[in-house]
Amino acid sequence: MSLRISQSLIEGIERHVEAAYPEEGAGFLLGADGAVTEIIPLPNAREDAARHNRFLFTPQDYMNAETRAIDLGADLLGVFHSHPDCPNVPSEYDREWAQPFFSYIITRVDGGKAVSHRSWRLKENREGYDEEEVVVG
Repeated sequence: MSLRISQSLIEGIERHVEAAYPEEGAGFLLGADGAVTEIIPLPNAREDAARHNRFLFTPQDYMNAETRAIDLGADLLGVFHSHPDCPNVPSEYDREWAQPFFSYIITRVDGGKAVSHRSWRLKENREGYDEEEVVVG
């Protein structure tokens, strides 16, 4: 399984998560058939003390993303977020809050610079993730 995304959208993710550093930056992925066609960068709604390793979207954020996807004739494919100064593998917290069928791009940001992107999909039994290839181009 793979997730396709353009170079310009990857660069948009990088700009957003680098600007959020040292806190987590996050947003939604819109598209269809495993291809991301738009990103929605969002502010981190988590309380100040937890933003360095947690992100939160509001119910309004979800509703706006679903509405935008419908307007585009697309789907809400998943979420992108950053892991500042730590590996870009899902945490236990990420797993507990993950939604089935979503792709989760996690960008590692070291010292304020995005260094790598990996994408994950929650297993049906919710016990872990399968990594999916990120195809940029």
